[in-house]
Amino acid sequence: MSNRAPQPWLKPGVFVGALVPLIVIAGRGLRGELGANPISQALNQLGLVALIFLVAALVCTPLKTLVGWTWPIRLRRMLGVFAFAYAALHFLTYVVLDQTFDWRAIIADVTKRRFIYVGFSALMLLIPLAVTSTNAAVKRLGFVRWKRLHRLAYVVPILGVIHFTWRVKKDVREPVTYAVVLAVLLLIRAATFLRARRSGSSSQRSGEG
Repeated sequence: MSNRAPQPWLKPGVFVGALVPLIVIAGRGLRGELGANPISQALNQLGLVALIFLVAALVCTPLKTLVGWTWPIRLRRMLGVFAFAYAALHFLTYVVLDQTFDWRAIIADVTKRRFIYVGFSALMLLIPLAVTSTNAAVKRLGFVRWKRLHRLAYVVPILGVIHFTWRVKKDVREPVTYAVVLAVLLLIRAATFLRARRSGSSSQRSGEG
């Protein structure tokens, strides 16, 4: 499958596959297999899955640029919505199970602990992206404004990687891996943007000539 339209099963398959991590985490929790600190482990795993979906959503455009695959673009919004869903579950686990709705402690954490502040900021930026992920939202906002808003999709993964790095503190090998992957994706996007801009400038000069 290269440039052809995706098979009918692709989106449902991705949808079902995206639910698997949640089912696995919940199942392990119910069986008592999340270790000595199950809440912390569930928090870590939900956050990691959210970051994976954020990065996966960014991979779609480079796949089109580098190898000509257009079908991943059709999955980009779904991947982004799942990133938001897992990020929201990550935060709700923290609020409900870790802090048991202790809003004073939650506010203190958000304002005083930098990794929580960055993670909370990433979640807040994900909300407008998730809310405007439909075709109706594109029509309502207009494509130009919608596209400008969705540039936040490049900011949120950066905040996610920072949140992950500051969370683990010592062994940063895993977050650094995600940081490298993210940097490569952003460099590809930047190179594509600059090439298109130069091409547009050249075309304009030719037209003026």
